[in-house]
Amino acid sequence: QVQLAESGGGLVQPGGSLRLSCAASGSIFRIDEMNWYRQVPGKEREFVARIGSDGTTRYANSTQGRFRIFRDNAKNTVYLRMNSLKPEDTAVYHCNIHYMDRTYRNLELWGQGALVTVSS
Repeated sequence: QVQLAESGGGLVQPGGSLRLSCAASGSIFRIDEMNWYRQVPGKEREFVARIGSDGTTRYANSTQGRFRIFRDNAKNTVYLRMNSLKPEDTAVYHCNIHYMDRTYRNLELWGQGALVTVSS
């Protein structure tokens, strides 16, 4: 069984920074892409950023240039560094991974979410 543990959410003032972490543990053979999504109550989940197994990244237009996604493969962990935060970045942030487990099944998993509130 594989689990994701998210941390790093909280309250920050506009213009501030936060770093989210998402650590995977359990029966993992390999992690392919790792993603961050966010969701505001009453709205659809929104893509934020992606990092592939080779380190290539992709960002939503709304986060490009302000957010940075990176990963530590030795720790099976993905991070999201968020700078120049705006009130509209307020949301629950979920990590998502596509991985192969030790029985060689390709699977997908979502984290429980970390609340980020940007407010003065």
